[in-house]
Amino acid sequence: MKSAPPSTKFQIGPIDANGIPLALILSAANRHDSTLLETLVDAVPAIRQCAGRPRRRPAKLHADKGYDFPRCRRALRRRSIIPRIARRGIDRSDRLGRHRWKVERTLAWFARFRRIAVRYERRADIFAAFLHLAAALITFRFVQRWFC
Repeated sequence: MKSAPPSTKFQIGPIDANGIPLALILSAANRHDSTLLETLVDAVPAIRQCAGRPRRRPAKLHADKGYDFPRCRRALRRRSIIPRIARRGIDRSDRLGRHRWKVERTLAWFARFRRIAVRYERRADIFAAFLHLAAALITFRFVQRWFC
C-alpha cells in the first residue's frame, strides 16, 4: 500500500506586471507564507534593462494581508523595496484586487498543469523540477504571444 506524498506547497515569489513568475520556492505546508518572504525576494534574479546597471530587486512589492507584519515591512525596506501591504483590520480587500488578480491568474496558469495541481511525486526535488518546468513553459508562452 502506497503512503501519501509529503505535505508540501509551492510559493510563487514576486511576479512582474504581466504575471510572469520571477522566483519559486517549495516549502512545508504547515509553514506560514510570511516567514519565507525574505527568501523569495532574495531569490529574484537580476533584471536586465535596456541601458545602465541591472536592477537587483523590484521597486515596490504588493502583498495581501497575510504579510502584514512589522518584520516583513522591515525586511522589504532594508532591501530598498517599497512595501504595499494591505493592513489587517484597516484596509479592505477590494482595493488590493487591482494588483492581486495578476497573482491569481498566474496561480491558475500553474493549476493547468495536472502534475502540479495533484501532486503524484513523493520526492521534493522531482516536484520542484516540474514546478520550474511549468514556470519555463508559462514564460515561453508569454514570450511567444508577445512576439507573434
